[in-house]
Amino acid sequence: MRSTGGLLTQTPPPTPHITIGREAAREAARDELSKPAYHQNDPGLIQRALNRLWDWVGDLFDRASGATPGGALGLLAIAAFALLVTAALWWRLGAPGRTATRAAGTLFDDGVRSAADHRTAAEALAGEGRWNEAVQERMRAVVRSLEERTLLDPRPGRTADEAAAEAAASLPTHAQALHRAARTFDDITYGAHPATPEMYATLTTLDQALSHTKPLLTGPTP
Repeated sequence: MRSTGGLLTQTPPPTPHITIGREAAREAARDELSKPAYHQNDPGLIQRALNRLWDWVGDLFDRASGATPGGALGLLAIAAFALLVTAALWWRLGAPGRTATRAAGTLFDDGVRSAADHRTAAEALAGEGRWNEAVQERMRAVVRSLEERTLLDPRPGRTADEAAAEAAASLPTHAQALHRAARTFDDITYGAHPATPEMYATLTTLDQALSHTKPLLTGPTP
């Protein structure tokens, strides 16, 4: 105690100096910050994963735009061009899974039917508006009719392109129409292109014209 103007006052005890190590302070801070009260508004696991994904995509885009002439605008132009090329290839060749099928695609399914049978099936399908199948059956009728007339040798596994090329030798006036018909068959069968009533009408006209055309017979040269 000390005296001030005749009054006695009590001197407070000195504040003890607390010493805490660095590791202990870190642990204390970690324990404090791990309490639920500090994490009520934290994003969930899925949100955190999405945030990391978008951060990675943004970083990748930034690096690519920096290395591309024209920056971000040039990168967008390249991406747009790539999409256009992909779309063009898809339209021309069809789905990637069908490429091998188209290369080895045969004209006829299992079983042998006459040209008349194929024509009947084609007409029924056309009447139902099932143009893809109608065009396929009419093309099969064309080729089967040529086989029945012995202008083509019956051969399992023949493709529409092969049939058109072989038939053109004895029916040269219809060579272009035969090749167009084969391309139409391939496009709708293996290229996923939709058939139209006009395609079917064109094939029907070709079928009728071939049945009335005399072939150019070529025999061995004496």
